Amino acid sequence: MRSKFILLTAMSMIVLTAGCTGEPKHNTLTQQEIADGWELLFDGVTLNGWRDYNGTELTAPWFADGGMIRAKGEGADEHGYIVTEKTYENFELVWDWKIADGGNSGILYHVVEHPKFAVPYVTGPEYQLIDDFGFPEPLEEWQKTGADYAMHTTDPEKTVVKPAGEWNTSRIVFDNGHVEHWLNGEKAVEFEAWTEDWFTRKHSGKWENAPEYGLALKGAICLQDHGSAAWFRNIKIRELPRSTREVNLFNGTDLHGWEPYGTEKWYVEDGLLVCESGPDKQYGYLATREYYDDFDLTVEFKQEADGNSGVFIRSFVEPGAIVNGWQVEVAPKGYDTGGIYESYGRGWLVQIPDEKEEILKEGDWNTLRILMKGDNVKTWLNGEEMVDLTDEKIGKAQGRIALQIHDGGGIKVLWKNLRLSTL
Repeated sequence: MRSKFILLTAMSMIVLTAGCTGEPKHNTLTQQEIADGWELLFDGVTLNGWRDYNGTELTAPWFADGGMIRAKGEGADEHGYIVTEKTYENFELVWDWKIADGGNSGILYHVVEHPKFAVPYVTGPEYQLIDDFGFPEPLEEWQKTGADYAMHTTDPEKTVVKPAGEWNTSRIVFDNGHVEHWLNGEKAVEFEAWTEDWFTRKHSGKWENAPEYGLALKGAICLQDHGSAAWFRNIKIRELPRSTREVNLFNGTDLHGWEPYGTEKWYVEDGLLVCESGPDKQYGYLATREYYDDFDLTVEFKQEADGNSGVFIRSFVEPGAIVNGWQVEVAPKGYDTGGIYESYGRGWLVQIPDEKEEILKEGDWNTLRILMKGDNVKTWLNGEEMVDLTDEKIGKAQGRIALQIHDGGGIKVLWKNLRLSTL
């Protein structure tokens, strides 16, 4: 009996001593954090909630070990990424991390998954994690820890990074385009996404040939195994509210805010936006340089010559000036103006009944309205409802608005009053 009492007493003392060491309990949330909307992205034991980029399960070189997520160091530029199953729009993200000697890693956000995107960094911005002191090659400032990789460098007076093998704490705030990178309690980077300066940086550097880089309004959080071991813990996130705004997509003077794709003609004349077939007689597109996901858009158009055109929604551009997404049709009478066509895969989703074809005014101005919210899209032509479609595939997508010129030549359409409210 006495030996059992001594054993129990000793065990109690060990538990008591462990509880009094003052060491923080990792991968947990306080009651206040829970009340403030924080959620854990790592439970400390499993990798539940994570999977391969563009995959359905977790096969990448990552595992949970000793209360940490660990990268084995077997990844490379083209593989080794894991993403959250949930997507996030506006958020505050906090995590602890350390890296191996000479190591390189990163955490990305607003990552878009699609077979057309082979790697996540062509869509999602990256908070750089690297061994600034021991990396085997010289580093540019935009490659160093805390930087918005290949876009914005850190403030050197506020960049305090601990060496390889020691824990650092980082934070990303993305609040309706306002972005902050924090490192060990100091704000090292601050910028506004989608400004003139932002687009200048995008188009003049590493992302010049990555048309969709950094445009997504929401996406997965992604961890990168870049061929060296890295460790993560205490990964937590809280979502921030979305704001709304009114946008005039066309200023009546030039094509500011738009990007042409293809060789067809886009120009401004007498305060009108004109699309016209060029000598190549191919498909042409004029796309907003920003993404618009949920919105109420009104646009006026007038068809001169062949009016075969359209308005793409939630669309993205791939190399070769190919636009993928859904088109609200603009076409001559009898060809489904206001209907919905998918540019890849399923083709027509909704065509217009014959009795509604007379709503289109040939040779005159027409008003097209598109209401896009979640997985539902509605269209109106000259005040008459044309489509009310709910579609899961559309609901999962996001992207640009784009005007189209159909192939075949001989097309000319005028546009004006392109006004949009985000929802």
